[in-house]
Amino acid sequence: MTTATSSRPQLAHLTAQIEELKQRGTYFKLRILEDEQAAICTYDGKRVINLASNNYLGLCNHPKLREAAIAATERYGVGSGAVRTIAGTMRIHMELEEKIAAFKNVEACVVFQSGFSANAGTVGSILGKDDFILSDELNHASIIDGARLSRAKIKVFRHKDVAHCEELLKEIENEPGKKLIITDGVFSMDGDIGPVDKLAALAEKYGAIMMVDDAHASGVLGRNGRGSIDHFDVHGKVDVQVGTLSKAIGGLGGYVCGSRDLIDYLYHRARPFLFSTSHPPSVAATCIAAFDILQDEPERIERLWENTRYWKAGLESAGFDVGGRTTPVSETPIVPVILGDGRRTMEFSKALFEGGVMATGIAFPTVPEGKARVRTIMNSEHTRESLDTALEVFTSVAKRTGVLG
Repeated sequence: MTTATSSRPQLAHLTAQIEELKQRGTYFKLRILEDEQAAICTYDGKRVINLASNNYLGLCNHPKLREAAIAATERYGVGSGAVRTIAGTMRIHMELEEKIAAFKNVEACVVFQSGFSANAGTVGSILGKDDFILSDELNHASIIDGARLSRAKIKVFRHKDVAHCEELLKEIENEPGKKLIITDGVFSMDGDIGPVDKLAALAEKYGAIMMVDDAHASGVLGRNGRGSIDHFDVHGKVDVQVGTLSKAIGGLGGYVCGSRDLIDYLYHRARPFLFSTSHPPSVAATCIAAFDILQDEPERIERLWENTRYWKAGLESAGFDVGGRTTPVSETPIVPVILGDGRRTMEFSKALFEGGVMATGIAFPTVPEGKARVRTIMNSEHTRESLDTALEVFTSVAKRTGVLG
């Protein structure tokens, strides 16, 4: 049997685009994790301090989550065998949704296969071509894709600019159709917090639907990690809350919280929910255990924020641009180191890895041209010793490569 190759002319345009990435210096290869997702772990055979993971609270390898996964597998098997609406809704799926709804102080919850599908599936199903979406210019790609799928008219307001959002609302105030305001709770590239309280007040004033993507706020902001709605104390004023089970929660998937009617509607109309096999029981069980840990071990969130303050202060003291000069100011455990040029950023990230620090370079099109950065993310399980070592590596590499004078 012959092996298929990439030489067929039908895909030559892809080869050309890959070559362009290489010329720009932004081409990359996937790094392979060879052990646990932890604060210090092994990628591509090299032991590194991990500053790239979304495992904010170290739950990916928590003993209680391991135990829950094993117990669920022994009791229920490894797969659910069907989509939720046919034969794939297991009791443990309902327990997870009830657990999340109670945690988030809402009537009901539906779990999706990913945070991306939760956003895209929800926006794409609750609006139509006669409706309007007002979206922050730096919202996550899943929100953008969901908005396009809905066929609604999209109005983009300047980043965190509530006054601009209101201007756009006034322009369409007398237009027929529903209006939906969407923002990230925490923006994933800059680490700043969305003005959820002010936008929620605006939505109430104009009768708009309010939606928040709390992927990077869940487990990080609010009491016991309840998210940006709790952080701003706007319970009951946000109609659609989206979160993830894949970051601070340590598992896999996304969820949507809100009224019972919203969730029942998504059961019937959200295409990712309708056409994707439900979570393996082991994943549902680990997520249930994770929400118990958020309640029982608040010290993990405290350590996360202590590490964040320490790390950010160290970078600033060394002279790095961690936001505020040409980009928004980081307010969370996401701390970007802004370099600007894409090629320089990817080379800096590679040199950091060679020095024993995993910190991913991010360039266009993920971020705008001229705003490439090495994104660092704190973890509750980082020790002061490891952060000091990482800071030494950052500083020495930056001086050697001319990033710092």
